[in-house]
Amino acid sequence: MANYPQLDNARGVWNMKEVYDAVMGGYWPNALSRGVFMTGRTPSANVTIDYVTLQTAGNATDFGDIITARHFGATQSSFTRAIHTKGYGTAASAYVNAAEYVTIMSTGNAADFGDATTTVGYTAGCSNSVRGIVEGGTSDTVDVIEYITMASLGNYTDFGNLTAGRYAHTSTASPTRGLALGGKTPGLAATIDYFEIATTGNAIDFGDLTAARQDLSATSSSTRGVTAGGAQPGLVTTLDYVEIATQGNAIDYGDLTAVTGDAAGTSNSVRGLAGGGINPGVTDVIEYWTIANGGTAVDFGNLTVARKRLGAASNSHGGLCDGYQGTRSTYSSGTGRALFMGGESGISDTVDYIHIPTLGNAADWGDLAQARQSLTGFGSSTRGYAYAGALASGYTDDVDFTLFASKGGFHNFGDASNARSNLGGLSSSTRGVAAGGYSPSPAAGRVDIIDYISLASGGSGADFGNLTTSADIANNAAASSTRGLWMGKATPAAATIDYVTIASTGDASDFGDLQRGNGNLTGCSNDIRAIGAAGNNDSTDMDYVTIASTGDSTDFGDLTAARFGAAAAADKTRAVWAGGATPGLLNTIDYVTIASTGNATDFGDRTISLKFIAGATDNHGGVQG
Repeated sequence: MANYPQLDNARGVWNMKEVYDAVMGGYWPNALSRGVFMTGRTPSANVTIDYVTLQTAGNATDFGDIITARHFGATQSSFTRAIHTKGYGTAASAYVNAAEYVTIMSTGNAADFGDATTTVGYTAGCSNSVRGIVEGGTSDTVDVIEYITMASLGNYTDFGNLTAGRYAHTSTASPTRGLALGGKTPGLAATIDYFEIATTGNAIDFGDLTAARQDLSATSSSTRGVTAGGAQPGLVTTLDYVEIATQGNAIDYGDLTAVTGDAAGTSNSVRGLAGGGINPGVTDVIEYWTIANGGTAVDFGNLTVARKRLGAASNSHGGLCDGYQGTRSTYSSGTGRALFMGGESGISDTVDYIHIPTLGNAADWGDLAQARQSLTGFGSSTRGYAYAGALASGYTDDVDFTLFASKGGFHNFGDASNARSNLGGLSSSTRGVAAGGYSPSPAAGRVDIIDYISLASGGSGADFGNLTTSADIANNAAASSTRGLWMGKATPAAATIDYVTIASTGDASDFGDLQRGNGNLTGCSNDIRAIGAAGNNDSTDMDYVTIASTGDSTDFGDLTAARFGAAAAADKTRAVWAGGATPGLLNTIDYVTIASTGNATDFGDRTISLKFIAGATDNHGGVQG
C-alpha cells in the first residue's frame, strides 16, 4: 500500500481529494485502524491472536491462531501486515526463531514469513511502513539488531548492535527512528537507544527512562514514544514519554489504572493502548490514554483471554505516517501561547488560554489537577507549570505541569519546598524559580524563601536563597534568560525590586524601587524589559525597568481599568494582563507593546471572571535568550 499523503505535505487538489476519499471510504489507516494482540502466556505459551478497533473502546474479538505457540516475542507491522518473531516456546529452553504474519484487516490463522538470524526470547520489535526491526533478547543477553522488508517474505538480515545486550525491554518507532527502552543488561536498565530505520548500523545512546525497569510496554505517535508500566522490581503504573526526533531523558506524564508489567502496547496517532500482562495476576484488561496528553489511562475493554508476555501491533502506529484526524494542530512551541490558571471566586480549577500575537477572547484549556488560588506560574517553551497556592481546605506544595502543545491535562511534577500561597514565579529555559509568599508552617507568616526546579526533570523544589525581606509576592515576577526580578511586595507593602541570577543560587540583591509601594501588582517581560502593572489602591499604573541594568522603575502608562490579583504573560512583543478585581471580579484582558510606552488596549475577555490567578507562557523573556 502506498504511503498516504498528510495535510502538512499535500500538493494540489488531487492530493487533498485522496485524503478525503480515503477517510470517507474507511480505508485511511486511522479511519478504521486495528490493533492486533498476538500470542502470550496463559500460563503456558499459546497461539491466540485477537484484535480491537482502536478508535472505539470495546472487547477484543478472535482473529485466529499463530502456528507456533510462544510468549515474549517481538511484533512489527506495516499498513497491511502484522509480523510476530522469535519468542520462548512451550518446552524448556525452547527459543523460537520463526516469524509468522497475518493480514491486519482480515481474520484467520498466521502464515510463515521467514526466520530470524538469532534464536532468542524476551526480545522487542518496532517498524516503519517498510522495515520491521527486532533487537536484543536472551539466551545470553544479545545485542543484535536485525531487520526485514515487510512487503516480501524472507529471512531477517543483520542491521547492527545495541549499545549493550539487553532483554525484557520494549521498542517503538517514528517513521524514521526506532527506540529500544529499558530492560535488563543483565541488571535493570533505564537506557534508551535509538537507530535510524532506513540505514543499517549500531544504535546510539538517546537518554534514560525516569527509572530503570523491565517488562514494560511501548506505543507511539509519529513524534512521541510512550512507555507504560513495568517492574523495578515491583510493578509500577508509570507512563513516560520522549520526543523521538530529539535526544534526552524521558518524562513521567501519567499512569496506568493499576500496576502492570508484561503487557503489550499498540497505538494509532492519537491513542496508546496497553493490553494484558500481570497486575499482579495475569490480566485481560486493555486500557488507553491520549498520547499527546498523558494523564491517567481509561478502561478500553478486555482481551479474549487473559495473558502476559504477548505482542501487539497495528496498521496506524507511530512508525507509519501520522494519519488524518479531521483536524491538524497549527500550534508550534514558543509562539506565544499563554495560560491563565486557577483563581478565586470560591476556589477555581479553571484554565483558559490565548495566543498572544492574535487579539481575541480566551478559550477553555481544561482544568488544573486541583482547584487553587494565589498560586504562581511560569513556563518553558514546551510546558506550563502551576506552582503551590491555596486550596479550599488549606495550602498546597504541589507543582503540576501541562504541555503547551496539548489542551488540558495537568500532571504532577513534584513539590515546592513548602506549602504556601501568594508567591511569585519566573523561569529561564531550564529553571523555574519561586519566591516569597505566606506559609502556614512551621510558623504561620510571610517567608523570604526562594526555591527552584529543573524544568526538564521532575522533582521537588531545592533551596536557592532568600529575598531581601519576607513578604507576599503575588505574581510580580519577571525574567530575562539570565536574570529574575520580583517587583514590589504585597504584605507588607514595599516598592523594593529584588533580583537574582537564575543560573546560580544565592540571596537576592536590591535592584531599585518601583514608583510606588503597591501590593498585588503583576509582572511579565520579554528579554529586555520587565513591566509591573496595577495592584491595590485601585491602581491602573504600569512601571517598567530594563532587566540587564539596575535602578528605579519608569512610568509606562495605564491599564484600561484598575485591578489587583490579575495574571500576566508576555511574548517578545506584547505583554498582557488578564482578570483580577477592582474590587469586583473582572474578565478583561489588556495588552501593550513592550518596546514602546503608552496606555493599554483591550485584547479580549477571559472565559470567567477571577482574581489571584497565575499566568504562564511559552515565549516570555526567560526563554528568549
